[in-house]
Amino acid sequence: MTTVVVTGATGNVGRHVVSELRRRGIPHRALTRNPERAAAVLGPGADLAQGDFTDPESLRDAFAGAEQAFLSCANDPRQVENAANAIEAAATAGVRQIVLLSTVGAEVGAAKTFADQHGRIEHRLRSAGIPFVILRSSFLMSNLLGSLPTIGQAGRIFLPAADARVAMIDPRDVAACAVAVLSGQSGDGETHLITGPEAPTFTEVARWLSTALGRTVEYVAVPDEAALAGMLEAGLPSWLAEGVVGIFQMLREGINADTTDSVRRLTGHDPRPVADFAHDLMAPLLTR
Repeated sequence: MTTVVVTGATGNVGRHVVSELRRRGIPHRALTRNPERAAAVLGPGADLAQGDFTDPESLRDAFAGAEQAFLSCANDPRQVENAANAIEAAATAGVRQIVLLSTVGAEVGAAKTFADQHGRIEHRLRSAGIPFVILRSSFLMSNLLGSLPTIGQAGRIFLPAADARVAMIDPRDVAACAVAVLSGQSGDGETHLITGPEAPTFTEVARWLSTALGRTVEYVAVPDEAALAGMLEAGLPSWLAEGVVGIFQMLREGINADTTDSVRRLTGHDPRPVADFAHDLMAPLLTR
């Protein structure tokens, strides 16, 4: 059977890709810099390949003999270079398909850093001569986990989203789409925008979380400057804090306000609503 290399294997989406590949019995290798941490996240029996995006030789070893790859690169000042290294290693190894996790709004020259980086990665992949499929994920529901401290301490979500409507997606559904594509449910060269079933405001998200927790959670819209200052005070590097603020500026402009049927078309089932994510993954973390 085809061996799939999964990069970003311990990330919010990658860990679910590994889980679904394992459930289906599809051979795979999880690329990781830290095998001990990856084993803790992915569980016993995970097939791990130690490697680093900044070490091309380790990437060549990881991709050797593989036929497909799921490519996900974390936000990083070197993100484009990291992805290019992985694409080159995959090409050298003869990988016959790459499924790329990108983002809504990806475009070369985009005004916001993360959208530009993903746009340049997409461009690099399209010019690599390898069959590919691009999954442009909408705002991940797992981003809400960053608000767990303030929800736990004050019952509030502080974000610079104003009243933006956001068709956010459960990372489990993004992973299901990725594995469906790896299993042949998409034509090569296609790009799919993956969204949830609705486009709520964060006020509505807070209401659903209130229901899941059995106590009131409120959404508080904050200015960009306050959000940036708060992230810097919390220890985030400036490039990351500025990038996150840029994401919310795009959300306020409506970049992620529309839903698609991509999840159903690729997987055969509807995407999970935010209420399910709040109940399944957020409430247990706040009540344990």
